[in-house]
Amino acid sequence: MTEGRGIVLLKELSEARGVSGNEQVVRELIASAVREHVDDTRTDALGNLICRKRADDAAGPEPLRVMVAAHMDEIGLMVTGVNSDGTLRFGKVGGIDDRILLSKRVLVGEKAIPGVIGSRPIHLIPRNERERTVEADKLAIDIGAADKASAEKLASPGDYVSFDTSYAVLSEEGLRSVKGKAFDDRAGCAILVELLRERYPAELWAAFTTQEEVGLRGATVAAHSINPDVALVLEGTICDDLPKKKDESPVTEVGKGPAITFMDRSFIADARLVRLLVKTAEQLGIPYQFKRAAAGGTDAGAIHLARQGVPSATVAVPARYIHAPVSLLSLRDLDHTAALVSGALRALPAWWAGPENA
Repeated sequence: MTEGRGIVLLKELSEARGVSGNEQVVRELIASAVREHVDDTRTDALGNLICRKRADDAAGPEPLRVMVAAHMDEIGLMVTGVNSDGTLRFGKVGGIDDRILLSKRVLVGEKAIPGVIGSRPIHLIPRNERERTVEADKLAIDIGAADKASAEKLASPGDYVSFDTSYAVLSEEGLRSVKGKAFDDRAGCAILVELLRERYPAELWAAFTTQEEVGLRGATVAAHSINPDVALVLEGTICDDLPKKKDESPVTEVGKGPAITFMDRSFIADARLVRLLVKTAEQLGIPYQFKRAAAGGTDAGAIHLARQGVPSATVAVPARYIHAPVSLLSLRDLDHTAALVSGALRALPAWWAGPENA
């Protein structure tokens, strides 16, 4: 598979604002991109965008039903109140480390009101407190309002807040690295858009899911509705490959190819699917790596428990600094992940019917 429109779409997906529960802008962007390449689409009650692509003519009368999922939502904040000085109180949506919040630029509400997360200046903080992380409940979003009444004209409790981060190419050579917001999991969404441009010997059910960052909620509903035979989940995953003080293997490394998961906190990958992914990568000459930590969770955690159970596996693009306002990934890894999953989709029906699936 060569670079296509889905990979190019990464910039638009990264810059789109879609905190968990507020994914409509991302959903509309994806729906427009895939409309000409799928046979059916629907949006369910939780906002999942579900697309069906018929199997090719060689698949037979009862093709394998394969669910491929990528979540549309991103971490962010929500306004919980307006202070008397015109600043905004907020709560975290998804897993966010308090250490990354201070001084970050944000966009508030549907009108994308610009703001900055602030606290007391260092000059006014007692010396014995300066080494401590400022907790989120001691921070506020400053939108430049003079007082509470002025702020209430611009923002209200319940408004979503996203980080104000632009997408940019950092290097055209080598790793072809880019930086941007929400690569967890707009990277997976971009790949799934690309995969839908081709037809496979299986019936492909693409689920662009909601609210993954707050409990795999969209995937729970989507998997029950689709009732797949087998599932693959596309993700942006932990990458900690920068130098460390002690000799310790990184979870994943940028530029070393897609990361295949054995297990995380939400599920244990189907060992047969892991073997199929490895075999496919080796046959196609695609570099790959294993996620070397049982950390985090993905939509596979919900999908594999649907109905009578669904054999599931996760393939992810390594991304530095995920769950932060800005991340970094390699477009080479993105391309290789798309190629690996495309190859696996072509191999799945024979695998399903063969002795390997035992």
